[in-house]
Amino acid sequence: MEENREDIRLLKKIAKGSRSAFDRFYENYRAFVFQIAMHMTGSRMEAEDVSHDVFLEVYQKAGQYKASKGSVASWLAIRTKSRALDRLRKRKPLLRDHLEELLSGQEIGADKQFLSQLEKDIIIEALKHIPQEQREAIFRSYFQEETHKEIASSMNRPLGSVKSLIRYGLNNLRKQKAILGIIGSNGGEKDGIS
Repeated sequence: MEENREDIRLLKKIAKGSRSAFDRFYENYRAFVFQIAMHMTGSRMEAEDVSHDVFLEVYQKAGQYKASKGSVASWLAIRTKSRALDRLRKRKPLLRDHLEELLSGQEIGADKQFLSQLEKDIIIEALKHIPQEQREAIFRSYFQEETHKEIASSMNRPLGSVKSLIRYGLNNLRKQKAILGIIGSNGGEKDGIS
């Protein structure tokens, strides 16, 4: 808690233009930001670029931090993940590719990668916009890691129906563009999803 207070003080000084406060803040968090960026992008060069973007944003927008919304580390983690996703979307249409893999039946491994790239709470928010049975099937499959047979049994539905619910549910998520609308930083329609 004391660390967060010190970080908040540094952010306030950065917002007033203090270079020394920024340098200290950077030293405190550079490894943390880089680690998240590296995990998200899988590339040292991309992670360095993401880290640079994040700290530039901190320097320019330090006054936007609100203690009531979470810790400084959480604020930085969200900014880092958002910048990493922006970079990945520019590099390739990330979400479309992963949804296409899932829709084409290449579910093993793709769902793990999909969820590791996007926060579960973002997916949960997007799931609110699809029919209840599709939402339940997707939730059981990706969050509770139930097999399709287990889902069919618990939902009292044929196996083929469960697979269809999941496939149509993922397709509905893509059609709505809900996921990118939630995580996008500049609003409006995003590239990479048709």
